[in-house]
Amino acid sequence: MRLLIRKGTATRYRNSLLGWIWSYVKPAAQFVIYYFVMGVIMNQNRGIENFPIYLFAGVVAVNLFNEAFGNATSSIVDNRALVKKIYLPRELFPIASIIIAFVHFLPQVAILLIVCLVVGWQPTMMGLAGVVLGIVIIQIFSLGLGLFFGAMNVRFRDAQNFVELIRMFSTWTSPVLYPWILVQGALSNHDWLFTLYTWNPLTVAVELFHQGFWAPTTGTGDTTDSIMPDFGVALLAALVLCAAMLVIGQTTFRRFERSFAQDL
Repeated sequence: MRLLIRKGTATRYRNSLLGWIWSYVKPAAQFVIYYFVMGVIMNQNRGIENFPIYLFAGVVAVNLFNEAFGNATSSIVDNRALVKKIYLPRELFPIASIIIAFVHFLPQVAILLIVCLVVGWQPTMMGLAGVVLGIVIIQIFSLGLGLFFGAMNVRFRDAQNFVELIRMFSTWTSPVLYPWILVQGALSNHDWLFTLYTWNPLTVAVELFHQGFWAPTTGTGDTTDSIMPDFGVALLAALVLCAAMLVIGQTTFRRFERSFAQDL
């Protein structure tokens, strides 16, 4: 496990000019584009206090999911030489990949923390615990999906296309670029759809990031009004879905694992 993590972190930016600076440049460019479209053009900057922090907190959370999920899906194929020649628990590859994604997630969190401190962020134990829980939810959900699609990707290479679709929709199906209240208003005649939206593990994780980083920087200091309705139920549902996805992913992985060497 240590060797896989070391290899993944050391070789990511090998022979690149900027090296680890890319871990800052990519999310910064993404943030600028989203802020210009949603903050300036769509006027979300006026409707949400400290909208840049709200936006970047959500972007950081979704970036962790996208990288962890994408890395886990391709981990078996990318390590085909080891899979074919050496016997070891194949789950090590997707597990190592989500840990590597977490390592590359840390520079983004560092920037977010610095910005929050500049605008007067006063962290609370509940808020910080929520951020940690959000990271755990993202990592478990990514691992479950990564085990499932990673196994499928060995047999059916077009599984990677489904992964790209999920990663593309992840930003728009959680309250990253907009507040959840807009979704509630749009689905006012379909309450069950809004309930499903709130049960999305990514939606819950992004909201936990918002409550940990963004809400303490708002003028009122009261975070209760910004929390989704029935958030406790949504959190429980998200944890159940993460556990179910982990079981489904591991079961599928075990089933396809026997033919990995032949399929590769």
